[in-house]
Amino acid sequence: MPAGPSTVADLRRAGIIKSQEVVAAIDLYLRDPAAGPYRFASGHGIDIAALVNASPAFAMVGQSGHRETTFRTVLAAAIMAARPTPP
Repeated sequence: MPAGPSTVADLRRAGIIKSQEVVAAIDLYLRDPAAGPYRFASGHGIDIAALVNASPAFAMVGQSGHRETTFRTVLAAAIMAARPTPP
């Protein structure tokens, strides 16, 4: 892995975070956007609400006709690019 903070994608490739955990994080956010930061089993954390609030891409998704599917896709990309807090 590269030096410095790893992205969720880096941790996923290394087997530290599982794909199912990313899906669970997305599902939790969709059920309750105010749930707070998500903790992966490794102890890494990510504030999904902050990702959504920081990106104008999510406002554009709200205007599309396929909101949930498109939102999930954009959210998955944002999560994979994010740098989680260490355990």
